[in-house]
Amino acid sequence: MDVTPGSTAGHGAASITLDGIGKRYPDGTEAVRKLSLDVAAGELVVLIGPSGCGKSTVLRMINRLIEPTAGRILLGDDDVTRVDPVALRRRIGYVIQNVGLFPHQTVATNVATVPGLLGWSRARTRERVDELLELVGLEPAQFGRRYPHELSGGQRQRVGVARALAADPVVLLMDEPFSAVDPIVRTRLQEEFLRLQAEVRKTIVLVTHDLDEAVRLGDRIAVLSEGGRLEQYDTPAALLGSPASPFVREFVGADRGIRRLAVTPLTREVLDPLPTDGATDLPTVPLGGSAYDALGALLTSATDRALVTEDGQPIGVLTRARVLNLGAGD
Repeated sequence: MDVTPGSTAGHGAASITLDGIGKRYPDGTEAVRKLSLDVAAGELVVLIGPSGCGKSTVLRMINRLIEPTAGRILLGDDDVTRVDPVALRRRIGYVIQNVGLFPHQTVATNVATVPGLLGWSRARTRERVDELLELVGLEPAQFGRRYPHELSGGQRQRVGVARALAADPVVLLMDEPFSAVDPIVRTRLQEEFLRLQAEVRKTIVLVTHDLDEAVRLGDRIAVLSEGGRLEQYDTPAALLGSPASPFVREFVGADRGIRRLAVTPLTREVLDPLPTDGATDLPTVPLGGSAYDALGALLTSATDRALVTEDGQPIGVLTRARVLNLGAGD
């Protein structure tokens, strides 16, 4: 998903407010109970929790594929339960695990689905399709005429993202979007998706069962337990460093310290002064890099100190003890 600098894709984003939403089925099963959550415009929020905690149900209630039985859902200032569901879904992009492309339509026709429903002209639709295929790293002339079965899993997932963005939705909902591809492709897609989000800045709610994916992608993470109970809603670093309950502590696992290092940037506050001896043989790590990468440099060099640089110039020393302390949290 190589991002084209200066692309005009994606101007709109809207906040999402879940105000005491609930879903109770006729047999009495309560999938979600009184969940309240605020997602700021342009923010990427991840819903995570054990199977059966209602995270996918929450996602589907936002675009009314499942109707809530309690509470309100606001898209900006609009209560989604009071608008036409078809019109609502045309304002919301939706990406699912197995993509759901139409197998007998070309890639270009798949991406053009919602613009076609909205009555866009052929010229406008063609321009938008080409723009989005380029945005997700698929050359329009090469891939536009192909069919889904002629693509790899990762390429199909890119087309799914392009289709979801086609009509410039204010919100993007993603349900286990990368879980159907192998781990190497998944990591690459995650990295490219982060670059894409930096360009389009959509409001995104993403469901995953993978804590590493949640930590890598999310601006904030909502941990849900059975019945859609919100256990903690926090940044990745805060979630890993200060679990709010025994449930969260157990869910993030014993290796949460390592995960926390991956989302903790190096700042001047953790540095010791430069040594008087110059210490030119020490490994170097950049200011703003992750504490995880710094620990890797220390372990590789079998040393307890590393020089931290800014614009290529040493500005301080980072010790192994300080790095381990960053991972310890509370």
